[in-house]
Amino acid sequence: MEFGEFMGLAVAMGSIVAIVGILTKTYLRRLEHKERIAAIGAQGTAAGTPDRSDVIERLEHRIRVLERIATDKSENVAAQIEALRDERSALSAPAKEAV
Repeated sequence: MEFGEFMGLAVAMGSIVAIVGILTKTYLRRLEHKERIAAIGAQGTAAGTPDRSDVIERLEHRIRVLERIATDKSENVAAQIEALRDERSALSAPAKEAV
């Protein structure tokens, strides 16, 4: 094996080692990023945030009520709207503590 062939082989092996090192580092960073995203997601659900299915169910209920109000031709539409406002304000009002 001549010196030129040896240097070519050394450069090729060095290139392969560098490429494997870069790919390994990229994979480890990607894995770390996924772990952080999973931790943030777990932290968000553990902190008392409502479940996504609960939110979707609540929104679907509100849409059904609004569709019924919009398509209803009767006289009590205003009463239904006021009932919904009262219901929403009762849900959003903080609970009073006994002193």
